[in-house]
Amino acid sequence: MTTETIAVPEIHCDHCKRSIEGALRPIGGVAEAEVDVAARTVKVSYDETSVDRAELVGAIEAQGYDVPDRG
Repeated sequence: MTTETIAVPEIHCDHCKRSIEGALRPIGGVAEAEVDVAARTVKVSYDETSVDRAELVGAIEAQGYDVPDRG
């Protein structure tokens, strides 16, 4: 299990939080996804054998948010 924090500077409200968490949680291998609105970050715990960071970033970007450090 890997836990990673992804910076998403465009996060600014509870709608952003619900949108991003709702996109990440159903992905196979994601154990937890939590948005910190104040810090503008997303903390994701996931099984790196099932999903990779690029897929997580893609899910965030599909909701309309830019991820500057695509890693």
